[in-house]
Amino acid sequence: MNMLFLCTGNACRSQIAEGWARYLGGTGLNVESAGIEVHGKNPRAIAVMAEVGINISEQESTRVTPAMLEWADRVVTVCAHADEHCPALPPNAHKEHWPLSDPAKASGSDEEVMAAFRDTRDELKSRISGLLNAL
Repeated sequence: MNMLFLCTGNACRSQIAEGWARYLGGTGLNVESAGIEVHGKNPRAIAVMAEVGINISEQESTRVTPAMLEWADRVVTVCAHADEHCPALPPNAHKEHWPLSDPAKASGSDEEVMAAFRDTRDELKSRISGLLNAL
């Protein structure tokens, strides 16, 4: 199965999702992430995944292409903007939407912002585990 996680800028949520899916999915799952735009990788997303032993620092922040959409069996949008602006999918692709808040927009102390990233990380692990178990 080919799974694509789609977000606005492919900086946080979709990067974390890609890391979890690669970690949890095993050899039968091919995973990519992309954005409607490219915002680069968020260092806090890399840091919270490193806390659980998953290195996403080598993943690329990329813009979604028609070839990625053709490749994907399942497309998961992880923000409202990506869901609203998702390009048309080929008939074989199944799409689902997970409305996650953007941890990069969290405010407060550094610890409060990191807590928002950890919450997103943990929610994505739970959702991806559930999705993989359902497949």
